Amino acid sequence: MPPMHSVTRASNILRVAPRPFTQPARISRLKRNYADIPPKPPRPEDKKRTGVLFPKTRIAVGVVFCGLLIHSMVTDEPTKLQAPSIADRDNLTKRESGVTADSPMRLRMEAFIKEQQKEIVRVLEEVDGKKFQIDTWEREHGGGGISCVLQEGNVFEKAGVNISVVYGSLPKQAIIKMRADHKKIDTSVDSLPFFAAGLSMVLHPKNPMAPTVHLNYRYFETENPDGSVGTWWFGGGTDLTPSYLFDEDAIHFHRTVKDACDKHSKDYYPRFKEWCDKYFSVKHRNETRGVGGIFFDDLDDSENDQENCFAFVQTCLKAFLPSYLPIINKRKDMPYTEQEKGWQQIRRGRYVEFNLVHDRGTAFGLNTPGARVESILMSLPLTASWKYMHSPEKGSREARLEEVLKSPREWV
Repeated sequence: MPPMHSVTRASNILRVAPRPFTQPARISRLKRNYADIPPKPPRPEDKKRTGVLFPKTRIAVGVVFCGLLIHSMVTDEPTKLQAPSIADRDNLTKRESGVTADSPMRLRMEAFIKEQQKEIVRVLEEVDGKKFQIDTWEREHGGGGISCVLQEGNVFEKAGVNISVVYGSLPKQAIIKMRADHKKIDTSVDSLPFFAAGLSMVLHPKNPMAPTVHLNYRYFETENPDGSVGTWWFGGGTDLTPSYLFDEDAIHFHRTVKDACDKHSKDYYPRFKEWCDKYFSVKHRNETRGVGGIFFDDLDDSENDQENCFAFVQTCLKAFLPSYLPIINKRKDMPYTEQEKGWQQIRRGRYVEFNLVHDRGTAFGLNTPGARVESILMSLPLTASWKYMHSPEKGSREARLEEVLKSPREWV
């Protein structure tokens, strides 16, 4: 039997244990405690606004807005987006479908000259043994170009093979000037969107027995206000500029160029050869720059359709390597004297005089907004000289060259 005190303690615990506290009882007690507390009186700022804020202002704004909305619905056309430029359209076409036979002539000409630039640079690097420096550049107003330049090479003292693609706008003065050769140009407008693309090349060999050669083929078009092509034309040519004349070199060069022309028209070579002799003329010296080649400008729909003109330009440009490679390979390693090198420098000076004084392409490039001067003046030789009152000795090879330059010959 357990002790008495332990039983008593247990019973005491049972006696004082509280009853379970339920949730309803707690809520009832809270209600009794807060029932006698009076509610706080409402503050003035707590009163709800039942009216409209600034009613007159809202009505005025609503009337104006509704009026404008209704007026635009019944009278105004939707706001027109700014028409995309030629450059915008061409970039979109190249991204979406690339360049195909159905692409605008602008894109086909651009693709062709880029292809030819790569091939010509590749072959010239094989001849020289050194690599071209290649600079890719862009114009702010659209387009750009690729300049490939070789300086102080093994064969070429300076060589440049450049392409340029230019989008721009002709000012009023330029439009009026072009009207002389292109009657379809609209002179009533203040500006005229245009596109121009071309490949230009000049090779200045180290050896004075090897001739300098120049080439340029280009395409130009304008745009009508409705976005259609306005006027278009092709231009270009190539010519040989020796310091020492080898008749066989001049004959080979002209024969190759003539064969290219004859594939399209028997009239092209004699006509463009004469044009070349007249154009590449250093008028203040009364002599031609070299022994000629071909030159033509403004070859447009008055001559032939666009496809035939493009095919002619393609044939001429592809004929360059066959016309020049045999010559440079034969002359690049010939021996020469310091006196002969000095004569080459004088002849280069005449080359510079023509390019800076008479060449229309140089003038157009330098006067085009955003022009890249380094590319335009790429054609200038690395070195040249001007001797005061210099005249070659009578009966010399130098004198014979001057005689031919003053009286151009028929080589084929």
